[in-house]
Amino acid sequence: MANVLSPEMSVHQGATPSSRNYLPALLSLAVLYFMLGFITCLNDTLIPYFKEGFTLSYTESSLVQFYFFAVYGIFSIPAGRIVSRIGFRKGMVTGFLVAAAGALLFYPAALLHAYYLFLAALFIVAVGIVFMQVSANPYIVVLGRPETASSRMNMIQSVGSVGTIMAPLFGAAVILPGMAAGGSSAVKYPYAGIALLLVVISAVLWRMKLPEVRPVEEGQAEGGSALGFRNLKLGALAIFFYVGAEVAVGSFLTNYIADTLAITEQEANRYVSFYWGAMLIGRLLGVGLLRVVRPERMLVINGLAAIAGIVVSMTSGGPLAVWALISVGLCNSVMFAIIFSLSVNGVGKHITQASGILSTAISGGAVIVVLQGWLIDSASWTTAFIIPILCYAYIVFYGIEGCKPRRSGLAKSV
Repeated sequence: MANVLSPEMSVHQGATPSSRNYLPALLSLAVLYFMLGFITCLNDTLIPYFKEGFTLSYTESSLVQFYFFAVYGIFSIPAGRIVSRIGFRKGMVTGFLVAAAGALLFYPAALLHAYYLFLAALFIVAVGIVFMQVSANPYIVVLGRPETASSRMNMIQSVGSVGTIMAPLFGAAVILPGMAAGGSSAVKYPYAGIALLLVVISAVLWRMKLPEVRPVEEGQAEGGSALGFRNLKLGALAIFFYVGAEVAVGSFLTNYIADTLAITEQEANRYVSFYWGAMLIGRLLGVGLLRVVRPERMLVINGLAAIAGIVVSMTSGGPLAVWALISVGLCNSVMFAIIFSLSVNGVGKHITQASGILSTAISGGAVIVVLQGWLIDSASWTTAFIIPILCYAYIVFYGIEGCKPRRSGLAKSV
């Protein structure tokens, strides 16, 4: 089974291993991942909403995702250094509060009807999201027995998938109906409510008695750099292209479905829940499948299936085209975890540096989505969807050849 590795940590809470109760901590992490999924996927609603409200091109509306995911490229490594100083619990609290500040900025942005203020607000929200993820991922792994770490990670990420399913439904019911009235006032109160909820969660998390996690002395690390590992370098590119493809498909799905089925954006946005819902189903199925199927083989199968889904969608029409593209969500479900685990395979004591590099590669969601938006504007949907096809083609290559752990320079991989 694919295992997501993390820096070596130890838990200090003055109790023996058998007496530790990690349930409150895991429940708090589940809430965190729900909010991560909900806030991130609500961007898929903002793109058609802002496109209509500000009369934007697809390229201009894609800046929602560009400013959001660019933060990963800028802040992942600095956030990791800050969290290593202040601790994981304070890092999560900081993330909630920063994201709340960004969500609250939606109110004046709506009053002024200023697109640049919305982008600034999203940037701040994304900084908070990065702090949450950098704090939560290793914390999940260390809370319990090492042999069950993957199970905990997968289950808590599944809770995040519930948030991604609910976000489009929430957007279709609360935000998109405001498109008919024009302007941008429909986002004022929903995001003010999100800000209030994030503050409440941060206050509860601050008062909870959670296990304290500290780095363990690693001793003398292997010489060289994590970038000396071929599977990590190529894996960072795979993460870049995977996140880019996932976000590009999800971001424009509402508009694509509306054009394909000749329905309103509000009706089309409900279909986006099936795209993210398919990811939840795939993650749950992946728990069992990855016990009997090699991770790299699963990655190749899913990559080829994603390409097939896009090709069918681009060469057909009507409901078949819509459901073929939605099926790509099922293919995406286990890709990130598999690519991450294959990328850090054999890096040994360089795991901390490797994790920072892979987190930075999530910025692919910023670059790929803008490129696809530009192609929709300048060419057509069919031409634009060549971009995610190429992304998945690279992922197939990584599963076949690029994931093989090789070390250049000072030492062999372990």
